[in-house]
Amino acid sequence: MLEKDIKILREKIDLLNYNLTKNRLMDFYEIFGSRKEVLFRNLFSGIWRGVGIGIGVTIVTAIIIIILQKIVKLNIPIISEYITDIVEIVEKTKTIR
Repeated sequence: MLEKDIKILREKIDLLNYNLTKNRLMDFYEIFGSRKEVLFRNLFSGIWRGVGIGIGVTIVTAIIIIILQKIVKLNIPIISEYITDIVEIVEKTKTIR
């Protein structure tokens, strides 16, 4: 009797394990969809990430240059010389483009 109950219990556990595995695969398929959808989604998100990084770097660089220009106006002797050189290099680079 005990062995029969254990066998039934093992069969039910195996069936439950199979169903859980099968349902997870279906969940992954619903999340990812077809290969074309996955490719399009990843391509589109990659393009927008690149655009966002470009805009973010531009804004941060502009803020740093503005801060450096304000420091130069304070006329701190040693720091001002280095910052002036950096700002001149950046401005020359902007005019070349």
